[in-house]
Amino acid sequence: MKIHLYSRHPRHYLAVDCIIFGYDITEKELKLLLIKRSFEPALGQWSLAGGFVQEEESLDDAACRVLCSLTGLSDLYMEQLYTYGETDRDPGARVISTAYFALIGIHDLDPEIRRKNGAHWRSISNLPELIFDHHKMVDRALKELVEKVKVRPIGFELLPEKFTLVQLQNLYEAIYLRPIDKRNFRKKILSMELLEKQEEKEKETSKKGAWYYRFNEAKYKELARNGFFFNLAVS
Repeated sequence: MKIHLYSRHPRHYLAVDCIIFGYDITEKELKLLLIKRSFEPALGQWSLAGGFVQEEESLDDAACRVLCSLTGLSDLYMEQLYTYGETDRDPGARVISTAYFALIGIHDLDPEIRRKNGAHWRSISNLPELIFDHHKMVDRALKELVEKVKVRPIGFELLPEKFTLVQLQNLYEAIYLRPIDKRNFRKKILSMELLEKQEEKEKETSKKGAWYYRFNEAKYKELARNGFFFNLAVS
């Protein structure tokens, strides 16, 4: 049984909010998974997925619980981002929230689970108004994502296991929100020798077809241990 040594001090609510990014490979758009809030304040308004940290939970455990309950997926890429503690950020009470951003493949999320949980994919370029300070959380997470995909291969978390070079470039353009020089991009990604060319072509979008590739995560980890630096900061 815990003895509350700080009982004379103010007590506040602690929460987590999850910024869940997905990439629509068909529409070539980065998307955000949102829900309609099911309780007051801000009942029925667009919100990030979140929840209060339970008595015996760590922050990471709480974020994992929220992500798993919403998506049905575990072992997702997740990273703690920033803590928001403005005194008036939540009209319901003094709530301090730690934001996490997660990357999932839209193709991995069961549509039935998404519908059951009332989750909706919304394009980053056309987001609705969000409750409280959630728009600040999203803006900060987007900036963080742009910087991280340049120096770490986390973008592959958003793609299917096999993909074409065109699909990979489209992903980076969707994150950077600008076009990328095709020759420069291909030269840089192929020079790192982290992609394995497959004996199969994608023929849905062209008659000639484009070769599929896979990202070799084991090779990347081995190279990174020896000082290899992933760099896709391309123009």
